[in-house]
Amino acid sequence: MKLNHLDQGTGPAIILMHGMFGSLSNLGNLAKDLAPHYRVISVDLRNHGESPHEDTMDIPLMADDIVELMDDLGLDRAHLVGHSLGGKLGMHVALTSPVRVRSLVVADIAPVDYPQSNSIVVDGLRDLHGRSIANRRDADQILATYIADEMTRAFILKNLRRNAVGDYSLKLNVKSIVANYSKSLVEAPHGEPFSGPTLFLKGELSAYIQEKHRPLIKSLFPTSELKIIDGAGHWLHAEKPQMFNSLVIGFLNANG
Repeated sequence: MKLNHLDQGTGPAIILMHGMFGSLSNLGNLAKDLAPHYRVISVDLRNHGESPHEDTMDIPLMADDIVELMDDLGLDRAHLVGHSLGGKLGMHVALTSPVRVRSLVVADIAPVDYPQSNSIVVDGLRDLHGRSIANRRDADQILATYIADEMTRAFILKNLRRNAVGDYSLKLNVKSIVANYSKSLVEAPHGEPFSGPTLFLKGELSAYIQEKHRPLIKSLFPTSELKIIDGAGHWLHAEKPQMFNSLVIGFLNANG
């Protein structure tokens, strides 16, 4: 699949991959800080943002999309930075195509199967998808019946755009996400251990990376290090952007 992407800057290539329900703008603050010294490729994953919609959606396929993008851009190797679902894709590429990965940054996700944890978000998206939405305030009120957290709602509402008749609709392929979310998208990445430089970043208040995951992380990524961002939850790049960017840039500079 030909992914929509934004290519900026010059230097060693870095591919930025957002999480579930996101788009390439989610890591835009990091991209801005990286662009003076790196070639930064920010992607919309399949069924997200401006990328094509497909019924099929799983970790191996979406990781293949990233490798295909690298091929199209003539990149033999790149640094990979991914948050949540994007982190899973980065891990899968590293575990299956290690020669393509210079280094890997995984933000707040582990290489494990996860129980479905965002069913209320999926329910809210399903409701929004079936409605004619006049404005963002109306959309927020609909989502509020499912999602209490204002920050999560604001994140989801970034997917709204005006359609041909002037109403708002979602850029997400809700049908495919609903069909695949509780099955293929919660599965772990797999492959052979990746010995390249790897940084895991965990939000202190997030439960996505747990102590029990550390032995598996170390077995699959033997040179990896784990750093914790104090006071941050799962949206660590948005909650603590300066610390997040500093840790990522420091790691990339050391492994450029």
